[in-house]
Amino acid sequence: MSANAAKEQVQQTGRKAAGHSWFHHLARIGLAGRGVIYLLIGVLAAQVAFGSGGGQADQKGALATVVGTPGGKVALWVIVVGFAGLTLWQYAEALYGQPVPDGDKPHKRLTSLGRAIAYTASFAGTLGFALGSKGKSSDQQSQSFTAKAMGEPGGRLLVLAIGVGVAAVGVVMIFKAVMRKFLEELKTEQMHRHVRRAAAVVGVIGHLVRGLVFGGISVFLVFAAVAFDAGKAKGLDGTLREFARTPAGPWLLVAMAAGLVIFGVYSFFEARWRKVEAVDT
Repeated sequence: MSANAAKEQVQQTGRKAAGHSWFHHLARIGLAGRGVIYLLIGVLAAQVAFGSGGGQADQKGALATVVGTPGGKVALWVIVVGFAGLTLWQYAEALYGQPVPDGDKPHKRLTSLGRAIAYTASFAGTLGFALGSKGKSSDQQSQSFTAKAMGEPGGRLLVLAIGVGVAAVGVVMIFKAVMRKFLEELKTEQMHRHVRRAAAVVGVIGHLVRGLVFGGISVFLVFAAVAFDAGKAKGLDGTLREFARTPAGPWLLVAMAAGLVIFGVYSFFEARWRKVEAVDT
């Protein structure tokens, strides 16, 4: 078999796997799992705002909350499997294109690749937690990575570039919210008009707040690079807590927490109606 024939066969096998219904089910389970995580992060952030809880408002804190509920260990493993599905789905979109207008364009594929890398990190963290590793909080992870990066030649510029990249992601999320571009990713034609309207409302609010949070994380990464101080970097938990230290007080954090809960709700709309089929599968 020639190299080209072997490559074509691998691609066909990959497309067949990406088009299988079980692959789509796994992706949808992952989207639902993401919804659970964001709901819990929002609740934990609200508890921080009201001073009624000391849990970490990040993925680690959300997973700890899941485990603490009846049947939590089973639910945790369902989330692990779902996040694996999310990761593979995004890699499939990077390879074969997104099922949206111009989904096979390079910038769309790069967007999917970026999400795949992020979901890979989420999957790895969730799997480690399920296997008993306590892991690090989002702040510890951010500061540890920043310290290691800035200890290498050119690392300071790398941290700065990552901070700018995270800011760009936040801007894209806000753009998707304002322009309602996220609706292109949903099977809106299958929705009742009231469901479609609800999806649009929670999608706008959820993407907007998520974009603002990513923007906050980017500010601290850029600040850490400029100040050459890894301790200035913050993850999700630290960034959310900083919202409570603004002149608006804890109410701004409450608003952010509500927005993250709403994004969690939007994730359930995606779990049901997101277009998960890769192009030409």
